[in-house]
Amino acid sequence: MSKDKVIVNSWNEWDPLKHVIVGRADGSCIPAPEPALDAKVPEDSAMKGSYGPRAKDTVDKANELLNNFSAILKKKGIKVDRPVPINHNQRISTPDWAVDSMFGCMPARDIILTVGNEMLEATMSYRCRWFEYLNYRPLIKKYFEQDKNMRHETAPKPRLTDADYHKDYLSEKIGVQKRLEWTEKKFFVTTEEEPLFDAADVLRFGKDLVVQHGFTTNLKGIDWLRRHFKNHRVHAINFPGDPYPIHIDATFTPIKEGLIINNPQRRIPKEQRKLFEDNGWEIIDSAQPAHNEPPPLCYSSVWLSMNVLVLDPKTVCVEKSEIYQAEQLDKLGMEVIPVDLRDAYAFGGGIHCCTADVYREGNLKDYFPKQKN
Repeated sequence: MSKDKVIVNSWNEWDPLKHVIVGRADGSCIPAPEPALDAKVPEDSAMKGSYGPRAKDTVDKANELLNNFSAILKKKGIKVDRPVPINHNQRISTPDWAVDSMFGCMPARDIILTVGNEMLEATMSYRCRWFEYLNYRPLIKKYFEQDKNMRHETAPKPRLTDADYHKDYLSEKIGVQKRLEWTEKKFFVTTEEEPLFDAADVLRFGKDLVVQHGFTTNLKGIDWLRRHFKNHRVHAINFPGDPYPIHIDATFTPIKEGLIINNPQRRIPKEQRKLFEDNGWEIIDSAQPAHNEPPPLCYSSVWLSMNVLVLDPKTVCVEKSEIYQAEQLDKLGMEVIPVDLRDAYAFGGGIHCCTADVYREGNLKDYFPKQKN
């Protein structure tokens, strides 16, 4: 692919990556309390009751790391685009609600789902992220103009009224054990009032899309994806061991065709393993994280250790401090590229989170031909 030619096309998580979006930390905020967001913030987190613009020194450090990551990708011959940040530190509203600020534009993976030649903007389930797609519109506009086969789609914008959330979800202080019980019962903060999904809850396996049902994606959202991608098979999946089930890519990570690493604290249920094992896929436990705690003011868990970006079936980017995950992937025959990104985690996630595919080489394939209708 020439440097100037734009192709939008990506069918899975491991084919050779040629063009990608990497997020920015500019103007990121700790959002004000709201129903879906409160459920993700642990009771003992320093973010409880704190909101507003993130400190400039932390923003500058995160941007330095994201810029360095972009440079690494460019040296590998991968074209890198960056979002155009809007002002996130402003009050936003719809006729149904208002919040005091937005979030940011570091985790591009949350917003944009690329399936084949289509870029789909997710609904999102946080009010503070309702307008986040605007950070990416200049890029999507360019892709649409330059690739005549590219499809730009947007999922129906949800109203996100109080009816979208279980009001009593945090009616009393609850511990991890109660959260695990609720996860087992598939009882989450979001209701089934309307379709909701984040793009980062979706993994692409050619003709099959695997979607996590949890805090940020409900069953109606999965049904909407099933109706939208009519030529794909869409599978709902859940992980009972996760007390904060948000986004699939720190729990279940395909490394290459036939191989997935799975968070050992959030193993895929036996009945859901069948799709993969019947088709010759191996699911192994991921390595343990190198850290006992996430960085300060971070929404994510220590399991961002397995939030890796596969550049091709033999090459993978891993956070530099995650030595155990790097060692495991090295032993699996991968070339491991260390990326210093831990100090950017608080802005929306890890190496996979902060990217969104534009173009991966490869064609649509059926990786799971053996399955019941």
